[in-house]
Amino acid sequence: MTIGSIKRWTCVLTAVTALVVGCGGSGETAPVAKTDAVSSVDSRVQPVNAVQKVESVKFRSGALAPKATEVSLPALSQAKSIAASAGAGARQVGEVRSLNATWSSQATQAYLDWQVTANGGRVAAISFRAEGAYGLRLGVLVNQLPGGATLRVYAQSSPDKVFEISGHDVLQTVERNQAAGDLSDAGRTWWTPDTGAAEATLEIELPPGIPAAAALNVAVPHLSHIYENLALPTAQEYEEQVQVTKDIGDSDFCNTDATCSTSLTVERNSVARMIFVRADGRAYLCTGTLLNDVSSSGRPYFLSANHCVSDQTVASTLQTDWFFRSPRCNSGSVQSSTTKRSRGAQLLYVSSETDTSFMLLNDTPPAGATFAGWGTAPVDPGAAVVGLHHPSGDLLKISNGVLVGQTNCVAEGATGFRCSGTAGNFYRVTWSQGVTEGGSSGSAIFQNSKVVGTLYGGSTACTVSGGYDYYGRFDIAYSAALKTWLAAAASAERVAVYRFYNAKTGAHFYTASASERDFVIRTYPEFAYETEAFYVYPDASTGKEPVFRFYNATSGAHFYAGSAAERDLVISRFPDFRYEIVSWYSQVNSGNAASPVYRFYNSKTGAHFYTISALERDLVIQVHTDFRYEGPTYYAWTSK
Repeated sequence: MTIGSIKRWTCVLTAVTALVVGCGGSGETAPVAKTDAVSSVDSRVQPVNAVQKVESVKFRSGALAPKATEVSLPALSQAKSIAASAGAGARQVGEVRSLNATWSSQATQAYLDWQVTANGGRVAAISFRAEGAYGLRLGVLVNQLPGGATLRVYAQSSPDKVFEISGHDVLQTVERNQAAGDLSDAGRTWWTPDTGAAEATLEIELPPGIPAAAALNVAVPHLSHIYENLALPTAQEYEEQVQVTKDIGDSDFCNTDATCSTSLTVERNSVARMIFVRADGRAYLCTGTLLNDVSSSGRPYFLSANHCVSDQTVASTLQTDWFFRSPRCNSGSVQSSTTKRSRGAQLLYVSSETDTSFMLLNDTPPAGATFAGWGTAPVDPGAAVVGLHHPSGDLLKISNGVLVGQTNCVAEGATGFRCSGTAGNFYRVTWSQGVTEGGSSGSAIFQNSKVVGTLYGGSTACTVSGGYDYYGRFDIAYSAALKTWLAAAASAERVAVYRFYNAKTGAHFYTASASERDFVIRTYPEFAYETEAFYVYPDASTGKEPVFRFYNATSGAHFYAGSAAERDLVISRFPDFRYEIVSWYSQVNSGNAASPVYRFYNSKTGAHFYTISALERDLVIQVHTDFRYEGPTYYAWTSK
């Protein structure tokens, strides 16, 4: 019988105004699994031409950042930092801190010094500072937020480089949490990305015609104070001998830089360092692995540990660092291709039986990322296995060892677990090179280049010989649930409908074409991109009906008819509406996990507005008296 610790280690012909370009329930709906047995799947590499989401990190041009009011906190006490490092579970790297100054919506509004923007909207910013922090993540409690709002996060030291997200995107996060059952304040909290500095500025911009007092109800009651340095010097900084003090990033001495190894050179691009925030506001590190599916669909399925991410609210806070490794063997620096993704994930399945957390990332993995292969057959004792992981949040490390056999593990209190027997849902592994540490939790072991297990914890350490690590068996998790997604037959893939706001016409524009989306962003600055509105099908299929697009030459706005009858009515009675194309395919009735798309008519502009968000629908009804609610027009989906 062995006592282990969870590895945190104590141990389209289109027209947009006058442009013409080429033709082009909530949560993840479980695909239909294939009936034939699947023994293994090979890896695939994300191609350069994979459709990416619009880059969230942008460089501000033209208008200067607004003057920000300031909220400051003193240094975190050393005793608190040490205590925070002594528990079990995922590697803690950030402590929650209360913000009395912005605890309530009323208090937060008092700190927002609104200034008029060039297009007639309003913008305000609050700067939060915590002495001694290596980074900050702000917990923004959302009670009411206009979908057309824009939230920006940046450091005052680099005001031109900002993370930008639409209010609609934030509302989607909140609704995803609530749909999973979290109606608490934690479920209504959007956690900003880490700024990597002791200061973080939250900027909120409202489009013209949005009254802040009536439409905006947000607060910042907490922040997560990152007390461990999660950054590493770039290759150039390392060559120039720039001194970077790191509390972590220095894993134990016997770990091997993955770049030094010729093993799993493709599979190492499937591994990402995870940073997430739990409901209590504390930040943690783990490791996860991108998985391929039978159809090589490109859906970003992501595998980690249940003791890292076990509910949707935590999954929504997920940041992933890709290619977080050295450019050369033991260089001590991070390669320049390291890429961060910050839009969280949808939680599909969790189990304490195999310590499995299975997610679908909201972001598209970067080009060059590997969707790892996997195997569903039990691994025999004596098989050579390899681990790829981020111990202590360090650059990617590789461990080589032997799978000793099976065992059964059960949690024991909040600090560890107990394993016994020679059969069960976990593998027991011993290492001949390298070990694992806090931050390695959730990482995969590979056997013959295939994922076969997920790290729970163990007793291995550089200074301890004869210890074991324990991995939840992938084959068990696969049979129990993962095959529902990973073995799904190829099917029609839903695509995003992208939403823009035209500041000149006061109307929204929607397109399901990524190429048209990018053309509008490049060519028409008056069109503010507001993220994915919802998801639809690009082609006809059983039970799906076309949505028809019209262009109103008088108002400069577009209209979307949800049925052929409405299309024919518009053509016959409204000559100003020029029929363009079938935009996409959706459902005219509910079912198949589809959600209603609500439609409003703006009596002032003559334009229509569409949203799948019930929160946004209610806000429009409450605040915008010029918008006449017309009810659901058709049904679409909140996820891909």
